[in-house]
Amino acid sequence: MKRLKVETREKLKTVSTATLATALFKRGLRNQMIQDVHPLNPGGAPMVGEAYTLRYIPAREDLNTIGVFLDRAHPQRKAVEECPEGAVLVIDSRKNARAASAGSILVTRLMKRGVAGIVTDGGFRDSPEIAGLDIPAYHNRPSAPTNLTQHQAIDIDVPIGCGDAPVFPGDVIVGDGEGVIVIPADIADEIADEAVEMTAFEDFVTEKVMEGRSILGLYPATEERTREDFAAWRKANNR
Repeated sequence: MKRLKVETREKLKTVSTATLATALFKRGLRNQMIQDVHPLNPGGAPMVGEAYTLRYIPAREDLNTIGVFLDRAHPQRKAVEECPEGAVLVIDSRKNARAASAGSILVTRLMKRGVAGIVTDGGFRDSPEIAGLDIPAYHNRPSAPTNLTQHQAIDIDVPIGCGDAPVFPGDVIVGDGEGVIVIPADIADEIADEAVEMTAFEDFVTEKVMEGRSILGLYPATEERTREDFAAWRKANNR
């Protein structure tokens, strides 16, 4: 897995998924936002880390009995124990939240191992307990039953689809109060730099709009006055 630069990780913690979506759209990437996943703790810390993936398929009853969890090589168990520190466990649950992708014990284990977060396009059981943990967690909606009733863990650390977004191992996953976005690993540094610049400009624009200024010529910056004012604002605010 390609490791994320420390400075890139810190930059990505300061920008929104909406801004990142715009930066990716400029490069023709339109499907990077994971659809229909929501933070269990919307006011929690941002989530940034490299993708480590777990893939489920529809459960086949003769192969997916309760006894599969006795196997230490079970993909779900391996994912929890092998997901690297600082990475995000991303789970392809086929957008099916009728059974749990994981529960509070497994998510607690990830937290204690230093994993940066967990995302599923299915659901979690024990979601109130997970919401109280010190780890970002995103899902579609709560799921009480065990994953055995719908899902069969089949593979780890492979390309997956999660909420209609393509996720390759090592891609950079960013989550905030709105949702989760996937940045291809090879452009993560430049996307982070661009998003920081975009955020500075948007903060400037917001301040001016709050002062009563029209968006015409301001957003986008089609007037020289706007560019001059932004340069002065950056200098004054050390941005």
